[in-house]
Amino acid sequence: YHPAMLVALLFYGYATGVFSSRKLAQATYDSIAFRYICANTHPDHRTIADFRKRFLDELAAQFTQVLLIAQAMGLVKLGTVSLDGTKIKASASKHKALSWEHANRLEEQLKGEVDELMRLAEQADNQPLPEQVDIPLELERREQRLAVIAAAKEEIEARAQARFEAEQAEYERKLAAREERAERTGKKPGGKPPKAPEPGPGPKDQVSLTDAESRIMPTAGGFEQAYNAQAGVDTETHLIVEQHVTDHTNDKQEVAPCLERLAALPEVLGEVDALLADTGYHSEANLDRCAAAGIDPYIPEARQRHNPPLAERLADDPPAPAGQPTPAAANAHRLRTRAGKARYAKRKATVETVFGIIKHVLGFRQFLLRGLNAVQGEWALVCMGWNLKRLFALKA
Repeated sequence: YHPAMLVALLFYGYATGVFSSRKLAQATYDSIAFRYICANTHPDHRTIADFRKRFLDELAAQFTQVLLIAQAMGLVKLGTVSLDGTKIKASASKHKALSWEHANRLEEQLKGEVDELMRLAEQADNQPLPEQVDIPLELERREQRLAVIAAAKEEIEARAQARFEAEQAEYERKLAAREERAERTGKKPGGKPPKAPEPGPGPKDQVSLTDAESRIMPTAGGFEQAYNAQAGVDTETHLIVEQHVTDHTNDKQEVAPCLERLAALPEVLGEVDALLADTGYHSEANLDRCAAAGIDPYIPEARQRHNPPLAERLADDPPAPAGQPTPAAANAHRLRTRAGKARYAKRKATVETVFGIIKHVLGFRQFLLRGLNAVQGEWALVCMGWNLKRLFALKA
C-alpha cells in the first residue's frame, strides 16, 4: 500500500475518533469516507499497526507541517498560548505494578523456594518426588521471576536516586534562601527549617511490569497507571501548537520543555508573547524561564476563588511595582489588573475545551502503545487529528 494512503487513513481516523488498527481496518469496509481514502482497498489491521509503529517518529514530525498548512491558509498566528496537562491511561494495569516492599518480600520467598527445590533434587535418589513436580521447570520459572524482580528493583532504585538528587538540590536552595534572608534582615527566619530528604526507595515506590515508563498518577476517578499529556493551545484558533508527554505526576517541570518546543517552531508561525497556565505550573524558576524567553507568564501562585466580591471585581488596577520588578512580582501584578484577568480567563475556555473534546467526544482515553517514546508519537497523532478537525471548522 502506498504510504500516502496509510498516512491519510491514520490522520482521518485520529480526527474522527477511530484509533484502533482493527477498527480502522473494519472502517475500510463499513465507512464510505474510509473506503474513499483507501481507494476501495482494505489494508488489514496488522499492516496498519506495523506502519504506525515503524514510522511513528516520521508521523510525529508532521505536526509542524499541519501548523504550516494552517498558516498558509491564514488561520494561525501565534500570540497567546494556554498550557495545561491531562492524565491519560497507559496500556497497562495498575494492578500489574510491583512495589519495593512487595518486591523484597517476593524475592525472599522465591529464593527460599529455590533452596527447597535444590534440597528436594539432592534427595531424589533416595526418595521419589511427586509426579507433578518437575524440578528443572520449577527452577527455571523462579529464576525468570527473580530476574524480573531484580530488573524492577534496579529501576525503582534509579528513580529513588533521581528523586533524592532533585529533593536534595531543592533542600539546599531553601537553606541558602533562609540564610540569605537572615543575613539581609538580621533576624532569625521564622517557620520550620526545611527537612532534609532521605535517600533510598520507600516501601510504596513501585514500577509497572507491563509498561515500566508509565506511572501511578492521581486522576478524577482515582489513581491510574497513566502518562501526563501536555498541550499548548493558541487562544484565538484553539489549535494545538505545542504538545509533549511526560511521566511526571505533576506539571511543575513542564514549562521548560514547552518553551523549548515553542522556540523550535518555524518563524513564519509568529512569536508567542504570553503563556497562560494554572497554579500547578507556578515556580520562580518557571517565571524566570518565561522572562528569559521574552514571554509574559500568567501563572497564579495560588488557586483563584470563584465568584469574587463585586468590589474586588470592580477595583482599579493596583500600582505597578517600583523599579525593575522580578519576574515573580511582574507576574503577580499582571494577574491583578483587569487586562490580565481578562486574558487569563481565556485559559479554561481554550485548553480545557480541547481536552474535553479529545477525551469525551473523540473518545481518546487510553494510549494503545507502550513506552514513553511510543506514547509521545501517539499523542502527536491525536493532536494532529484535533488540528485537522479544527482546520476544517475554521475554514468553514
